[in-house]
Amino acid sequence: MEQVETLEATRTDSAIGRGVRAALPIVLGYIPVGFAYGVLAQKSGLGLFNAVAMSMIVFAGSAQLIAAGLIGAAASPFALIFTTFVVNLRHLLMSAALAPRLNGWKKWQIALFGYELTDETFALHSMRMAQATPPKAETFAINVTAQSSWVLGSLLGFLAGGQIADVKPVGLDYALPAMFIALLVPQCVSRLYVWMAVLAGGVSILLHQLGFAQSHVILATVIAATVGVGVDAWMKD
Repeated sequence: MEQVETLEATRTDSAIGRGVRAALPIVLGYIPVGFAYGVLAQKSGLGLFNAVAMSMIVFAGSAQLIAAGLIGAAASPFALIFTTFVVNLRHLLMSAALAPRLNGWKKWQIALFGYELTDETFALHSMRMAQATPPKAETFAINVTAQSSWVLGSLLGFLAGGQIADVKPVGLDYALPAMFIALLVPQCVSRLYVWMAVLAGGVSILLHQLGFAQSHVILATVIAATVGVGVDAWMKD
């Protein structure tokens, strides 16, 4: 009995270790971007508790950056809520894509998984769950590691906010695009995937130039994914 318990504990520790290692590329992006958010939150008048609590409760990078900017501009609560709601609508698509892989999970486990799901962890989980559902311990280790690094970056950024006038010269604003590039490259496993990535980028730029300031990425993703599914089905016929 003790040997069985020891073996199970070893497997759990191994799964947690794999999850932490898998999340390291996300950590390298989250700490500097979280730092940038912390600086913006401090300059927008948010207190330390509120700034860090937002990273723990909301945990949505783009929404937090937008919210901090709106708070600094004294926007109305309605504008704040509506804007962040629209920005985070993409989570409906991400949740729907991963839901079939969570069959058999308890409701509280699904809720906890969804609470910590972000663009970056979604990309990682999509690759991991393409064939089978990995151990829950590994999955939650990825999410917890990612959020912990975001909270840490937020805290460090807020504390250093008074010493930094502008984060752009430091290059922190490029950390998020660089992280997405690092997550995209391993997913381009075929020529079709590469072309759909190029299409999504081109459509996103075009829509942005046409004035779709907040929704160009979401619309480009939907368009490219739809085209990709159609082309894939046509090639198989």
